[in-house]
Amino acid sequence: QLQLVESGGGLVEPGGSLKLSCAASGFTLDNYAIGWFRQAPGKGREEISCINYPDRTTKYADSVEGRFTITRDNAKNTVYLQMDSLMPEDTGIYFCGAMWKALACVKTSVEVWGQGTQVTVSS
Repeated sequence: QLQLVESGGGLVEPGGSLKLSCAASGFTLDNYAIGWFRQAPGKGREEISCINYPDRTTKYADSVEGRFTITRDNAKNTVYLQMDSLMPEDTGIYFCGAMWKALACVKTSVEVWGQGTQVTVSS
């Protein structure tokens, strides 16, 4: 069974940091583009970061550029999202998604979704 499991969410004050993890089981991430998507309250799911296939280049939404960093650890079959300088508008449920040999992360191309992890930025 192909599965992604996110972890690392929580409550943090503005300006704080969190590191999210997306661990894969049942398949290897080597042949997938991996994206992080955010769903804010009352809004749709938006792409915020991606590691593309096959060159592993990274991409960020304008809203998180310079504050978030996406990395992958092939040995652990895990992708991470380091989130710094968090703002209240970063609040939402964060999902990771895997796309087979995708050259870019597109929400409609995700074949495997995680269950999501809640991030709340509030004082």
